[in-house]
Amino acid sequence: MLNILIVEDEQAISNLINVNLTEEGYNCTCALDGKQAADYIEQGAYDLILLDIMLPEIDGYELLEFIKPTGTPVIFITAKGAVNDRIKGLKLGADDYLTKPFQIGELLARVEAVMRRYGKSDRALFFKDVTIKIESRQVTKNDSPIDLTVKEFDLLVELVRNKNVALYRDRLYEKVWQEEFIGETRTLDSHIQRLRKKLGWEEYIKTVFRIGYRLEG
Repeated sequence: MLNILIVEDEQAISNLINVNLTEEGYNCTCALDGKQAADYIEQGAYDLILLDIMLPEIDGYELLEFIKPTGTPVIFITAKGAVNDRIKGLKLGADDYLTKPFQIGELLARVEAVMRRYGKSDRALFFKDVTIKIESRQVTKNDSPIDLTVKEFDLLVELVRNKNVALYRDRLYEKVWQEEFIGETRTLDSHIQRLRKKLGWEEYIKTVFRIGYRLEG
């Protein structure tokens, strides 16, 4: 599992980033000021650091100089959105620069891009005894490989990412098959049945009457 250090002094933003990255399979640590972040960096290794610039104790620019010798990639996340600020951050050695406010989807995409650039691609999702490797599209149950088709894999990822949420058939179909849902449910239903059988998840993938499906656990 890849380790990400989130250095952000606004608790709400830190929590938002933490929750979404954790759901994507990353292991996150949060620091609320530059000094705490420096202590964490001294104590352990991280695969990526998300770094605010305007921080208490030690600001992001100074902290970046501290990070550089470790070779850890850094994405600045800051309200300082002027062109000169972005140029300064990138020239100092940041790998990317994201301006607040931002869409969480854009942050996730930038994190994934930097991870790929550094050859760190073992991001995974977990549910019960099943591990789902996103980049390599590998699924294991109790460390034994499970052979899934392309659509079965994509369907599994959607269910796990939205566990305990009732997913409507039409939206689930359009998300996985990337085409308009025209009311025919047999394709989706048969894939769900095969997924239940292959994973032994008959008790976890629930049918929600007149709605669709929900992964419970």
